[in-house]
Amino acid sequence: MARVTCEFEVYTYQIDFARHVSNIVYIQWLEVGRLKLLEAVGLPVGEVAHRGITPIVAATSIVYQRPVYFGDRVTLETWLGDFGKASAMVHYRLTNQRGEEVAEATQRGLFVRIADGKPVRFTRVQISATV
Repeated sequence: MARVTCEFEVYTYQIDFARHVSNIVYIQWLEVGRLKLLEAVGLPVGEVAHRGITPIVAATSIVYQRPVYFGDRVTLETWLGDFGKASAMVHYRLTNQRGEEVAEATQRGLFVRIADGKPVRFTRVQISATV
């Protein structure tokens, strides 16, 4: 099963009033990881869009374990789990430069037809080729 790793540096504009990384930045990092994971499993967003479908996120859950500050480096690891006919669970693990886990997250995603927003169901052969 494909696993993708991304590294991020924390910049001043990502810090909130509590002096640590804003929650919205985590969502942005998850998006980058998810897009890179889709590329790794042969489903790059641009390519699937040409086929008239697009990935969407139906649910996101994040558990924050320790704050991340300006100047820190974050490593995000992402992988697919629970791949169904129409949806998949994407898992994330975020660690700081010391290797400490700072957050874990999951997202339930699916592909929909661009024309009408209806879910696209995958065959077992398509699922096997992806994972």
